[in-house]
Amino acid sequence: MVVALIVAGGKGARFGGPVPKQYALLSGEPILVRTLRVFDGCDCVDRIVVAAPPEDIAFVRDTLAAAVLRKRVSVVAGGERRQDSVFNGLGAVPSEAALVVIHDAVRPFVTCGMISACAAAARQHGACIVAWPVWDTLKRVSEAGRIEATLPRERVWMAQTPQAFQSAVIRMAHDRARREQVEASDDASLVERMGVGVHVLPGSLRNFKITTEEDLALAGALLGALEPADRGGARRPHPAD
Repeated sequence: MVVALIVAGGKGARFGGPVPKQYALLSGEPILVRTLRVFDGCDCVDRIVVAAPPEDIAFVRDTLAAAVLRKRVSVVAGGERRQDSVFNGLGAVPSEAALVVIHDAVRPFVTCGMISACAAAARQHGACIVAWPVWDTLKRVSEAGRIEATLPRERVWMAQTPQAFQSAVIRMAHDRARREQVEASDDASLVERMGVGVHVLPGSLRNFKITTEEDLALAGALLGALEPADRGGARRPHPAD
C-alpha cells in the first residue's frame, strides 16, 4: 500500500491573504483540492491522509466531500510546525503501508509522473525526493545585509516535494527527531541524519510552492497558459491528471 500524506497545516503567515494559502482559489478551486486531484488520479497511490489545522478539520472534510474524490481521504489535525503535522499524519497511516509519499498541499503543479517515479525509487532505495538544480549565483549575506561569500552552486539542488519513503524509515526518522528535539525544514533531512541515503530525481520549475500572493498570481498565469480553454468555461481536469 502507498499512502500520500498531504501537509496542509500552515497558517499562511507569509501569504498575507484573507485565508490560509492552501484554501486560496486557483482558477476557482482551492489549491488544496487541485493538489489532491493529482494524487487522486494517480494509480500508484492507494489512500490519502491530509494534515490540516485542528480548527479547520470540519471545513476541510466538507470541502473534500464537495470535490468528490475517488480515493479514501482521512483528515487529521496538524501541529504547530510542519514537522509536527507530518508526525501527526504518520499516525493515521495504516501499519500495512509500505510507502509514504509526503507532499506540500501548496504545490499544485506536481504530476502523477513525479509521484510514481519518486515512489518507485523509494521502494528501491528506501527514500527519494524530487529536486531542482540551482542555476543562480548563491551569496551568503550577513544580518547587516552585506555579502560575506559567494557559494559554489555546483551539485546544489533545491528540495521539492513529493518526498517518498519506506514507511519504517520515515516513522523511525520522525520518532528519533522528536526524542532528540531536532527540527528540520523537510523530511529528507531527518532521514539523512540517520545515515540513510536519499535518492534524488529531477522535479520541475513548475512544481513551486505557493507561499506569497505573488506566487498565487504566477500560478494563475501558468494555469491559464496550460489551460487556455478553462477561462470562463467549465472546469477541465488539472493538467497533471
